[in-house]
Amino acid sequence: MRKRRFGPTGSDVPVIGIGTWNMERDDKPSAIAAIRRALELGLTHVDTAEMYGNGQVESLVGEAIAGLRDSVYLVSKVLPNHASYAGTLKACEASLKRLGTDHLDCFLLHWAGNHPLADTIRAFEELKAAGKIRAWGVSNFDDAELDAALAIAGPGKIACNQVLYHLHARTIEHRVVPWCKKHDVAVVAYSPFGSRNGFPRNAAFDKLCAEHGVTPHQAALAFLTRADLQACVFAIPKSSRVAHVEDFAPDVQLPADALAAIDRMFPLAPWRGLESI
Repeated sequence: MRKRRFGPTGSDVPVIGIGTWNMERDDKPSAIAAIRRALELGLTHVDTAEMYGNGQVESLVGEAIAGLRDSVYLVSKVLPNHASYAGTLKACEASLKRLGTDHLDCFLLHWAGNHPLADTIRAFEELKAAGKIRAWGVSNFDDAELDAALAIAGPGKIACNQVLYHLHARTIEHRVVPWCKKHDVAVVAYSPFGSRNGFPRNAAFDKLCAEHGVTPHQAALAFLTRADLQACVFAIPKSSRVAHVEDFAPDVQLPADALAAIDRMFPLAPWRGLESI
């Protein structure tokens, strides 16, 4: 699996990882097996959050990575309503306990909330100084919110911005991706196979995939993480099935003509603000 430098952290992280949103609804043994298979295949960026199943998913992830922690780039998130200075510290300790680890590789603010962002960032920096987290970032931030975070934290502090990005939701390419490239912030695409309307399919896309010997999921990830336009992008498709992980795990890179064809099939819509599920 290709790796890229994860923003300013200095860490090289797999371009494709695995997400865990809604995994509390899935068969637990199957979900654990899927995460472990992802790790075996080099998808060692594992993303979770205290919100997912009210902590249930963090506990599940903790079971899945038990004995394998050193090989995992582990990310979790604090809910905005917990993101006061004291609340952020408390939330991190609770996440660490559920995950069975003494540190997170990256800790994110799940989305902008009512607590002063300066207080959240102060807590992040304290957690980092204490070794409880290695880096911190944000999620669901548009360019204006990123400007605000940068003004508080200064350059070289924001590791990533995790945002919705799939073939039918490409508007981050207008403002968010350019901002992150300019400021050396990683972009992490959640729900890269679609959200409300499911995975986008059409006959032309299926034909292109067949011609290049790849599956539609592989082609979608290759497009979203394409190096020629946006070498700062990572993706974390969620899966609770080993077969699904094995489908999207291969490190596929498509030629320029195939990427251009996908661009035409799923055109970039005008900017209407940051998209979300």
